Amino acid sequence: MKIVARVLMGLVIAAMTIWGAGMLYFSPLLAESWRPFAAGAYAALTLLAFLFLPRRGRTAIVAVIAFAVLVGLFFRIPASNDRDWQPEVVNLPYATIIGDVITIHNIRHFNYRTETDFDARWETRTYDLSKLDSVDLIAVYWAGKAIAHIMLSFGFEGKDFLAVSIETRKEKDESYSTLAGFFRQYELYYVVADERDVVGVRTTYRQPQEDVYIYRVNGPLENARRIFLDYLRSMNELHERPSYYNTLTTNCTTSILMHSRINPQSPPLSWKVLLSGYVPDYLYELGRLDTTKPFSELEELSHINARAHAADKAPAFSQRIREGLPKPAPLL
Repeated sequence: MKIVARVLMGLVIAAMTIWGAGMLYFSPLLAESWRPFAAGAYAALTLLAFLFLPRRGRTAIVAVIAFAVLVGLFFRIPASNDRDWQPEVVNLPYATIIGDVITIHNIRHFNYRTETDFDARWETRTYDLSKLDSVDLIAVYWAGKAIAHIMLSFGFEGKDFLAVSIETRKEKDESYSTLAGFFRQYELYYVVADERDVVGVRTTYRQPQEDVYIYRVNGPLENARRIFLDYLRSMNELHERPSYYNTLTTNCTTSILMHSRINPQSPPLSWKVLLSGYVPDYLYELGRLDTTKPFSELEELSHINARAHAADKAPAFSQRIREGLPKPAPLL
């Protein structure tokens, strides 16, 4: 039992040390030039203490105290809405709601020539909540089956579609790092966009192009409207009080799952949510997608790249990329 306890303690201390070193290296707690030194020193001192100090129990207590201090400092790192943002995320969306009339400000509708060469357009649009009659799941793949970027698109009588992509809000000259995303490196951002923007840039203008699938979700219309309003609530909160993205707990997929919690019988957490590329498979298993055909056939039908290339700048872009897809089956 003592050996097992020591092994467990060793694993806990190792995990704490790795997290602490990562926090010091990635998070904006220190000036960037000091971060590698601080992370290395913390890891080295912890290792040397356990190798050479005689009383392991006291050493473990000190290590736990040091870790607790780092955790306390970590959660005091403030998020901000005032940075030198990349142009794609420079404006925060927010909504005003009067009864069923919803006005959303700072909807992104860029005109792309390439992913980095575009005319920036931000629009204000008004929607009637009573006409929201569909929710589509958009899955974007670029590196195999396991990992995908997941978005939702809300449809209003098949005429207007509003896509929402939960992403990192990056500063100019800042790139995305999965590891950095664990350590308060990026603010959380809701891209609220016309589908010709947020879908088209991925199917057509990003190089290499990404594979985009649209799945029409079945469910009660009231559930769709509650989720939409919950999205708006989060957008308005971020407009007033910024928050951080987290690679594991507050990402594009887990955030959607949390929004779905507002509804009864929301999907339970599954490894297919954590490995986001399998979310469409998971919804199919739960009966939330069309099940009149095998999933492999539905998946092939839902791949919209060719239709997106053909539609490109067309005003009916959203309708054309859905051609041939099974209609959602709202449970009234």
